[in-house]
Amino acid sequence: MTKYDIQYDKGWAQFVGPNLGYMEDLYDLYKKDKTLVPENIRLFFEKWGEPNYVDKSETSRRNGGTKHTSQLSYEEIANAFTLSEGIRSRGHLIANISPLEERAVGEDFSLDKYNLTAEILRIIPANIISPFAPPQVKNGYEAVEHLLKVYTDTLAFEINQVQNMEERNWLKEKIESKSYQPHLSKKDKRFLLERLNKVEGFEHFLHKKFIGQKRFSIEGLDSIVPMLDDAVKESVQNGTENIMIGMAHRGRLNVLAHVLSKPYEIIFSEFHDAPNKELVPSEGSIGINYGWTGDVKYHLGADKEIKGNAKGATLTLANNPSHLEFVNPVVEGFTRAAQDNRDKKGYATQDVTHALAILIHGDAAFPGQGIVAETLNLGKLKGYSTGGTIHIIANNIIGFTTISEDSRSTNYASDLAKGFEIPIIHVNADDPEACLAAIHLAIQYRNTFHKDIIIDLVGYRRFGHNEMDEPLVTQPKLYKKIKKHETVCQIYEKKLKEQSVVSEDTLQSMREKYLAELEQHFKKVKDGKKSELKEEDTLPPPPVQNNLDNIDTMVNVKVLKDLNEQLLAVPKGFRVFPKLKKILERRRYVFEKDETIDWAHSEALAFATIIRDGTPIRLTGQDSERGTFSQRHLVLHDYENEKIYSPLHELREANASFDIYNSPLSEGACVGFEYGYNVYSPETLTLWEAQYGDFANGAQVLFDQFISGGRAKWGQKSGIVFLLPHGYEGQGPEHSSGRLERFLQLAAENNWHVVNLTRASQYFHLLRRQAKLLGKEEVRPLVIMTPKSLLRNKLLSSSADEFINGTFNPLIIEQGKKTVSEKVKKIIFCSGKIAIDIEEHINKHNNIDSIVVARVEELYPFPKEKIIPLTKKYGNVTEWIWVQEEPKNMGAWHYVLPQLRRIKGDHISIQYIGRRRMSSTAEGDAAMHKKEQERIINEALYD
Repeated sequence: MTKYDIQYDKGWAQFVGPNLGYMEDLYDLYKKDKTLVPENIRLFFEKWGEPNYVDKSETSRRNGGTKHTSQLSYEEIANAFTLSEGIRSRGHLIANISPLEERAVGEDFSLDKYNLTAEILRIIPANIISPFAPPQVKNGYEAVEHLLKVYTDTLAFEINQVQNMEERNWLKEKIESKSYQPHLSKKDKRFLLERLNKVEGFEHFLHKKFIGQKRFSIEGLDSIVPMLDDAVKESVQNGTENIMIGMAHRGRLNVLAHVLSKPYEIIFSEFHDAPNKELVPSEGSIGINYGWTGDVKYHLGADKEIKGNAKGATLTLANNPSHLEFVNPVVEGFTRAAQDNRDKKGYATQDVTHALAILIHGDAAFPGQGIVAETLNLGKLKGYSTGGTIHIIANNIIGFTTISEDSRSTNYASDLAKGFEIPIIHVNADDPEACLAAIHLAIQYRNTFHKDIIIDLVGYRRFGHNEMDEPLVTQPKLYKKIKKHETVCQIYEKKLKEQSVVSEDTLQSMREKYLAELEQHFKKVKDGKKSELKEEDTLPPPPVQNNLDNIDTMVNVKVLKDLNEQLLAVPKGFRVFPKLKKILERRRYVFEKDETIDWAHSEALAFATIIRDGTPIRLTGQDSERGTFSQRHLVLHDYENEKIYSPLHELREANASFDIYNSPLSEGACVGFEYGYNVYSPETLTLWEAQYGDFANGAQVLFDQFISGGRAKWGQKSGIVFLLPHGYEGQGPEHSSGRLERFLQLAAENNWHVVNLTRASQYFHLLRRQAKLLGKEEVRPLVIMTPKSLLRNKLLSSSADEFINGTFNPLIIEQGKKTVSEKVKKIIFCSGKIAIDIEEHINKHNNIDSIVVARVEELYPFPKEKIIPLTKKYGNVTEWIWVQEEPKNMGAWHYVLPQLRRIKGDHISIQYIGRRRMSSTAEGDAAMHKKEQERIINEALYD
């Protein structure tokens, strides 16, 4: 037990339920042998003696009965404890948390069920039942009534899954003392009503003006907006500088308008036609996100500058396509990037107070989409933690047309979170004051323990999935009830009128004033000049269309020598694994002797030069510290005591941080996180590495919906790098292909570069080129098909001169020493590992002088300007052959074919050599693999 658990001045009365039983067992041990219990427990027993359930520090103030507690039986005391713990743990089951449903039945907290009476409970001091109840609670009976009120009203709680007793007791104290609930003055209540009026009035206005158009109304969950208001206000007052919000489309327009201050004119113009980008953001809104092809209005994000502390703060709503929860890890990446300081060498230093993530989930999507669990799992990992996220489940009790009973196997939409020991607050969306209390408790918990917390906001959806749907078709009973149900604004109006906080005249004036404001904004759009969409408006801007030639990536030989020495240095007494030490020592003299530099060594040198230049690096992936193929070893482990050391953290001239983390066994959440990190920290070279290239399949939604098209849709730039091990080596279908074809199929408008390299120096220069692009308009993601067995192949290694004086070449031409241009009849085009296999064969036989091999190192953008001169240099060529390891329906074939057709002359034919069309990526039999590889090479060189 922690120090928090034992309060030496309060005696036995502080222990209830399981804690009491635990202490009683310890006391039995104490009586047998004092040394059998911990010292802090022993000190308590010495002071208070045996259990008597009477708190010696309490006065009779809280004993409202005429009998003394000692006159009660142990069974009666135990029953009282059982009742109180039952209310705490199961009160949520009968709580008033649904606006539409009556309280559930089945959980019975009647006194007779527990063999108790009001008289018995009145004998028991209040603090035994509820140590944290307010002073006006005088005895055990009043304490039970108090617990029923706080645990079964419009707020309900699930905290037993929290295993840390300090956290659980903190939550109990907050809940039972009600100290988390803000005091709302009449002015505060009027302001809350005004916000609800705007939320509802905005939806009604859109519904009236844009009949039948989709808007994914917030109605039924209106309280989200004032909840976000308070979360932002309180966080900024506490010094938070960045607040990141992720949400799907439900209620998004309302949040944009009223939390992000997106001008009404812009939203209205998006309903009318193409958005008018000339409209000036107002009321603090500083960024409305557009790309050149754009996106629908309910997917767009925005940024807003807010004030509240000396520095000010930025509020961000992330762009999100229709894939609902997949924005979650992206927002977490935003948040971690905002928390990290990357200015100094070593790991980036994190300050969780700098940024806060708020994720708004759907009740069907939260348990239904696996990306939620993946993202929750990141919460406590050192490379991914953001110091706690506020989760709000926008629970409208239905997903499209599917009811909860058909969409999850759990009682609540939030139950998934219990596995991660996350506390859960259920709250009735029709009680806006309770909703504000919930968000205040969530903020306080996050600020205290830096962990996630869930708010299950239980409401409803007033219309269908969108405003074109008719929900009476599938849920007639539910929607008849919703049609009759008053809105939260109407309910709160009545409450405040009863409290004499507002009058009917005030309400009417408030409604009319807001409606007039909306009409004024609408008139500006209606009467204004319509936006005419021109063809050039849908094209990428010039920097995106530019190629990436003439970027200097060379490094002075003295710098490389010095960095190489530092990369091999370890602290005195640090014992590197002997076998690894020998491998690393081979790198020491590569710049003095005629040695070559392999892939992993090339990478280490590139990283060293990049952080020397002041560009921070973040590399994550499954086993990335060592490398899947035991090639990297950028984090060394002491052979005796397992202490770790990274030479890249100790470089004398390092001017930026170097982060490297082994990731969890997830792809979707990790790719999304790194993408978000890079978007929010565009100056950081961010790399995600798959254990094997095909593992990227698990993140396909992120590649399809965010990374490949994010800039075209939202203007969201990224320079993230993906390392995908790829190559056919007889390892079977699942460890051969990085699914190159998928990245090429998505390639357009210079949205990313796709490469398949055959030289270590190419990798070095490519990484340096990418680092130099960061923060510039020309930046774009980079997809690298990385080697596996070739990591240690001499033909992949490069000379020191290629690093010192070389540059990245999108096309490499290989020909035999005796090759004469006029005699060349055939050019083989290929990419990646098959090029090395062909080179090995040519070197071995050395009898081929009529063939030129053109290695396409950069597949997208296709290096046509480099290939065109080949038609002149090798004028007698009649055949171009594309050779690949992958099946014909995979790999690069269908991408390169039209590219080559546009370049070749009429006298040149194009042929394919590779595996046949296959449904699986590769053979499972190693012998069959070897036979196929030999066939491909022989056909390419000799047919």
